[in-house]
Amino acid sequence: MTIDEIRASLATRRYIADESLCAAVFVALSLNRPLLVEGAAGVGKTEIAKAMAEVLGRPLVRLQCHVGIDETRAVYEWNYQKQLLAIQAGKSERSEGILQSIFTDEFLLERPLLQSIRSEKPVVLLIDEIDKTDEEFEAFLLELLAEYQITIPELGTMRAVTKPFTVLTSNNARPLSDALRRRCAYAWIDYPSVEKELAIIRARNPGADEALARDVAGAVAALREKQRILKKPSIAETLDWIAALEALGAKRLDRTSAEATVSAVLKSRSDVEEALADDTLWTASER
Repeated sequence: MTIDEIRASLATRRYIADESLCAAVFVALSLNRPLLVEGAAGVGKTEIAKAMAEVLGRPLVRLQCHVGIDETRAVYEWNYQKQLLAIQAGKSERSEGILQSIFTDEFLLERPLLQSIRSEKPVVLLIDEIDKTDEEFEAFLLELLAEYQITIPELGTMRAVTKPFTVLTSNNARPLSDALRRRCAYAWIDYPSVEKELAIIRARNPGADEALARDVAGAVAALREKQRILKKPSIAETLDWIAALEALGAKRLDRTSAEATVSAVLKSRSDVEEALADDTLWTASER
């Protein structure tokens, strides 16, 4: 696929991508490398993996990272209940033989990382919010990202049956290691411009009123620029705001419709109060 073909294919999946992101996807596909996508929360990092799964016609396998995640959640674990039953049933056998027999594929529970490389059909592997993990887990990932293999002590090294197209996302909660970055193609996604956000609104909500969509896109851009707004609105919240205004029957964004619906886009009392204190946000003629 060329860069233009990637952009067009993503657009048909209602994902509006910049040139730099399409180029990074192209490099990752061409060199068979993981793609690391960084940016603020809500700019579309996770959605690029979902859209690429559709473009490539592959299943999506998702690992949602969190503080304290370990191998049993991410890679594999043993089916302990089944192992205990096998031990009970084989008590008459030599203990060494029993131990060997219960550490086989029959007792192995695959988690997303192992599942992605053992799949007969290539998948898109999404490792979402890698920055929420610790350095130890990140170091563990290096073998997978570089060699597409995982080592299980009881079974040895398990090499990929098929190589997944891997997307890692990060909200920059902590710096990632140089070792991980070197293994990846890289893209940064920023908050969209007003025009790009309008294109996203049109793609996701084709029936949206053009004037209302432009009002909302302008207001959201202004909210993101306000330093005292702590939780910047995501693209998904922009779409929620449009939907709330449409449900209200609003044709333009003004003070009245904003007061009724601003909670669709801002999720804390302090942010709502800060927004409502600035009348210029709701006056289309001043944007």
